[in-house]
Amino acid sequence: MGHVSSSEYWGSQIPQLINYGKQQHLTVKSVKLVADGALGSWGAALLEPYSDKPDNRGILLTPPEELSTLVHQFWKDGFQVNIHCIGDRANHLILDIFEDIMTKQGGNITEWRPRIEHAQIMTLNDIKRVGRLGVITSVQPTHATSDMSYAETRLGPERIMGAYAYQSLLRVSPNHILPLGSDFPVESINPLLGFYAAVARLRFDPEHPDSPGTSPHGSRGWYPEQKLTRAQALKGMTLDAAYASFVENEIGSLTPGKKADFVVLNKDIMTIPVADILRTRVTTTVVDGRVVYGDL
Repeated sequence: MGHVSSSEYWGSQIPQLINYGKQQHLTVKSVKLVADGALGSWGAALLEPYSDKPDNRGILLTPPEELSTLVHQFWKDGFQVNIHCIGDRANHLILDIFEDIMTKQGGNITEWRPRIEHAQIMTLNDIKRVGRLGVITSVQPTHATSDMSYAETRLGPERIMGAYAYQSLLRVSPNHILPLGSDFPVESINPLLGFYAAVARLRFDPEHPDSPGTSPHGSRGWYPEQKLTRAQALKGMTLDAAYASFVENEIGSLTPGKKADFVVLNKDIMTIPVADILRTRVTTTVVDGRVVYGDL
């Protein structure tokens, strides 16, 4: 992974590669930009001041004009654009830029597949706009369980309704797409922890391993109406993630003609009690039909 701190356009320095290398595992056709900071440090850019810090609305790490120029140029040069957005101001700004490209510049949403990374806090109107535009919101379920102890204090009871709203985002998606990731190394790389967070909206307590977990709203989970079903979470971590990376015809599901990429678990995470999900272990990992861990 490369990193460029310049606000000048740098897409011309990157060769676009598709299925490159001996094993054809490297594709370079996507870039990530950063709009704002994080909620925990009061850095997420908000439309209105923080509820617990009324003299602060967060920060935009890249000025709006520069972001717009970069996004437009990357789009013209054929790069998918992924933008880190936490606060509702950052998300609103990026949706304005995406909407301009889609409605005024002739952008094709299916060919371009622009993504908002994190999409943590949105106004309810912008959640609807995400669906209308077809923008992909790529979320990380453990953000909800990591932040739930202070998020409502930061945002207040109204804004929290559009925060970590995974079921709402999935519902408005025209293609029913909600890719789920880990945000490693900020969060744990363990996909089972992400699956657990998505379906339970609970924080696992290692001191009480027999408990399903805790949340500010009790054992039903934090804002339980935003929990994903197990089928939705599994699809988000597999086929939806593949679609968001333009490889849904190659990987993402166990389908004839696709690559055999899969894991074997020692428990059925689709049916076991929620508390048992994090006790599940991987026994085998297969990549391109080749066993790389364990055995079959």
